[in-house]
Amino acid sequence: MFRSEPIGAPGVYFRPDPPSRGLRPERMDVCGFVGIAPRGPSRVPELPEGWRREDGPFVRQWINGTFPTRRTIAVPVDSFDDYKRQFGGFEGPGNLPYAVEAFFEQGGRRAWISRIVHDMGGSNTNFHATAVGVVDGAVTANGEAFEFVARNEGRWGNRLRAALGYNLRPLQIKAVDLSSVTVDIGEPEPVGSLLRLRFPGDVYQLRFVDRVIHDRMAGRRNRRLEFDVPLPAAPEAVEVVEGELIVDDGAGAREVFHRLGLSSRHPRWVASIVCYDSEFVYPGSAWSDSELSPEQAHRLPIAAVLPPLKRHPQPWGGSETAITDEQPPQFGGGRDCYQDLVHEDFFDARWHPGELNPGSGICSFADHKEISSLVVPDLYCADPLGDIDTSDEPVSLASGEFEECVHVELPPVDEPEPTPVNPLCLNPRLGDDLRTIMELQNRLVQFADQTRDVVVLLDVPPGLTRHQVFDWRSQFRSSYAACYWPWLQAARNDDDRDRLIRINPSAVAAGIIAARELSFGVSHGPANCISRAVINVDEPLSEAQHDQLHPMGINVYLKERDGVRLTAARTLSRDPSLRQLSVRRLMILLVRVLQRQTHWMVFEPNNRRLWRDVRRMLHNFLADLYRSGVFKGSTEEEAFFVRCDEHTNPRPMVDAGKLIAEIGVAPAEPLEFIVLRITRDGDSTLVSEI
Repeated sequence: MFRSEPIGAPGVYFRPDPPSRGLRPERMDVCGFVGIAPRGPSRVPELPEGWRREDGPFVRQWINGTFPTRRTIAVPVDSFDDYKRQFGGFEGPGNLPYAVEAFFEQGGRRAWISRIVHDMGGSNTNFHATAVGVVDGAVTANGEAFEFVARNEGRWGNRLRAALGYNLRPLQIKAVDLSSVTVDIGEPEPVGSLLRLRFPGDVYQLRFVDRVIHDRMAGRRNRRLEFDVPLPAAPEAVEVVEGELIVDDGAGAREVFHRLGLSSRHPRWVASIVCYDSEFVYPGSAWSDSELSPEQAHRLPIAAVLPPLKRHPQPWGGSETAITDEQPPQFGGGRDCYQDLVHEDFFDARWHPGELNPGSGICSFADHKEISSLVVPDLYCADPLGDIDTSDEPVSLASGEFEECVHVELPPVDEPEPTPVNPLCLNPRLGDDLRTIMELQNRLVQFADQTRDVVVLLDVPPGLTRHQVFDWRSQFRSSYAACYWPWLQAARNDDDRDRLIRINPSAVAAGIIAARELSFGVSHGPANCISRAVINVDEPLSEAQHDQLHPMGINVYLKERDGVRLTAARTLSRDPSLRQLSVRRLMILLVRVLQRQTHWMVFEPNNRRLWRDVRRMLHNFLADLYRSGVFKGSTEEEAFFVRCDEHTNPRPMVDAGKLIAEIGVAPAEPLEFIVLRITRDGDSTLVSEI
């Protein structure tokens, strides 16, 4: 029996359930995406081990380079709307938003996103290219501007707006003198609270609580709040001043922080709350450990109200956003640094397999607990999308009354040139560029081979000749990689690009993999599915070409009457036993389950009883998989075996503290070919056999 406390007097005691020693399948439908976005978490500080929120804001230490930063950090999203809120829409030059949208359109339910920014080396780049804005309504103790900094780099931060307001709450006082007020023990005002005191003649002054003294003598339960500066006279009333901060990202999302303290000694110090809870801004380092005061004590309370908005739609079709005619932008200085990106930013040469912490680029997914597929849609740029300029407003010539038509000579309009990510542009038709693409994709495959926990989905470069496709395929031989061809065409009504967009076929495949996993399980081949929201293939293929590509392990999309169909799900392995993607994913599932759910065996007595428990646990888990159709064989004995006894664990192994269990499985491979035999009988009738 498991008890939470010793048995004492007769009564009812809580008996928790014993810890489970069974094995459960791990989630295999989650995909990781690495690419270019106009906004999103990057250069995030790594706090020291044991750091607590109550230790205070870390902005000053961070901006001074005290804390190291992670250039790339993985963030989960559960819908494309969630992605747009955190990473922006289609206004950037990358394929990442189109890839993520395609994943969710196919039926995916969860993805992890890693935004790529340029590796600046060892320089202090924590606030590189980030927008900065000043907020009115507060006076800092050291005379510094009450400013905020955008959470990450990009032009998106220039649309930020923030407002600070105040709320008053009356304080019930029992006694007052020139240095303190006495309140009931139930009043929760901590050190650092700001009080507004009203004197005769409607004169107001502000004081911070410098110390709190508890008085429990003679049955009294009081708290004495001592001021930092003595009072000129006894006040008539005392009120608590609390801040309220509103931050708007200019794209329809808003954050509101209530009951904020205005001193760094307050447990809800505004800088601390913003540091840890805001997704949009950091506090300025100049005042992060200072004190704030309202500009005018007698005008409180002041509600936090953002400036009025002039509505116009965002390029990605989101909520209408705000720009004012009367006032200049509150934030400025944010820049998009797409031109600084290089291919090496997708990798991390300083990361090595086996390290405790993930690295940057694709290495941000090292030893990840959820993802099973990896897509890198912006590894190279074969078809520059260009950056959408959203700074200018359309000019309307409409008026409130109808007049006679007039001809207006408009000045010539200079069309903005597209701003492709030049350092990432590679032309697959050129031999040198194609070799560079293959080297980059091989690095992705090497990462998957090293981690052995994820399958990387590759795109066959577009525009290749048949011989170039054969040469490209010959460079890969891993079962932890799968490739897809040709690229796909899709139309979007929620961006400003009035043309078909060429999207990565691997992104659509990732969504199909997730949908099949959720519907049928890991054993079903993620293929033979019509792609949703795909209009056409970029390069039509004939049946003869398809017959050549399929045996090579190239998963092909074909344009059919019902739509564009993914026809296969093979890996790039040369081993026939691992050529099916479902088989490799099944092996990853088994390894994940055994690695993550058998820690309870450590420090258990390594004897026959433990071996029996291990055999029973593994057999039950594999039997459940067998009943769901994961293995082939007419009986369990034909489908799998488990060995854990004195033969697999001889005395030298037991003395060394090792436990050896052998598992063998016969994975069920998806059906790929149906052979139909047609014969003609003597009476001229046709007979078909499958």
